[in-house]
Amino acid sequence: MTSERPLTKDMKPGGEALSLREYERVGGYHSVHKALRMDPKNVTDLVTKSGLRGRGGAGFPTGSKWSFVPIGPDAPRPKYLIANADEMEPGTFKDRYLLEGNPHQLLEGMMIGARAIEAEVAYVFLRAEYVLAGKRVAQAIAEAYSAGYLGHRIFGSELNLELYLHVSAGRYMCGEETGLLNALEGKRANPRTKPPYPQVSGLFGKPTIVQNVETLANLPHILNNGADWFKSLSRTADAGTKLYGASGKVKRPGLWELPMGTTMRELLEEHSGGMQDGLKFRGVLPGGASTDFLTEQHLDVKMDFTETQKAGSRLGTGTMIVLDDQTCPVGMVWNLEDFFAQESCGWCTPCWSGLRWAERILGAFERGEGNETDLEKLTWITSFCAPGHTFCALAPGAAEPLQSALKYFREDFLRHIHEKRCPWR
Repeated sequence: MTSERPLTKDMKPGGEALSLREYERVGGYHSVHKALRMDPKNVTDLVTKSGLRGRGGAGFPTGSKWSFVPIGPDAPRPKYLIANADEMEPGTFKDRYLLEGNPHQLLEGMMIGARAIEAEVAYVFLRAEYVLAGKRVAQAIAEAYSAGYLGHRIFGSELNLELYLHVSAGRYMCGEETGLLNALEGKRANPRTKPPYPQVSGLFGKPTIVQNVETLANLPHILNNGADWFKSLSRTADAGTKLYGASGKVKRPGLWELPMGTTMRELLEEHSGGMQDGLKFRGVLPGGASTDFLTEQHLDVKMDFTETQKAGSRLGTGTMIVLDDQTCPVGMVWNLEDFFAQESCGWCTPCWSGLRWAERILGAFERGEGNETDLEKLTWITSFCAPGHTFCALAPGAAEPLQSALKYFREDFLRHIHEKRCPWR
């Protein structure tokens, strides 16, 4: 079983970013030369064969996504490639690690993606709070331009690519693909109705691919080593490695690059060091705040897109938020729903109305004012916010920790009702 860690193997122990020359010494930008010698369609075919799925949360096959972009001399111009670095999912910090430690890896991945879809313009859409990441990405872009790796006729090829860093004004909605496009156009970050899809009509009405940072960072390694190698890194049918994280009251919260399909038990007990002394495990949001709780019965589930979904949740960003037995699950969900309600763009009723309604009810439970009728209301709100009822995935994602808390921690809600207080206060 492989122990390769292509995304993080070249990271400096002290956390400093690799310069362009340091990156080249470990093989950086070699894959771009290979991609430039390939037909754009063949680059897409290689990524499709590798089985790379988007690491931003949805897990859509990357090559399939690219295949919808019109290619050839008659395609609309310009075409755009955007790295979604607006990492605002609570509990998630994987992209920040990549941006701060090896920004040239991202730039190389973007150059490969641009070759595949024949994009002339690229953006890194960055969360404003990522100040250090912003400085390091800007420095990497400047180094690449200075070396002639960006701009006109890259490496003497026909590829022209202008790459810009865009620091977002903020809000969780900016990370949603079409909300991001509106924000980049200087508009309010509301989601767009689909179709048309961004691959056909995206930024400024032109073909656009929006891809997560971790997804793009995999591309140089796939080009260098091949599709079969990438598949061999995984323990399941979902290919590659994954940046897994853990936060909460574990002994060693952190981030690790591991084979796709690593179990939650291994992440919790080996890499996170188990629960802090005196605490017991109760549950986990396996892929960030907008995923369903899983419990002890699920600890041996393999953390990939397929198996996590079978267990009743989603892999999401692969960054676990761990719940212990001394933390109130009602209060935890109240905090999350308050966040999601604040971050709603207000574009559709289930989101702006339903999430704030849920937050108020949960607040009443924490004050000892909840009743059993409120449990019925909360259950109804989760169906009100279900997929298909909203313009984007914000409200359905926000409903996931709530609906699963009602399923697995119902007794905790009832204790709040019967004791007329939060038992953990």
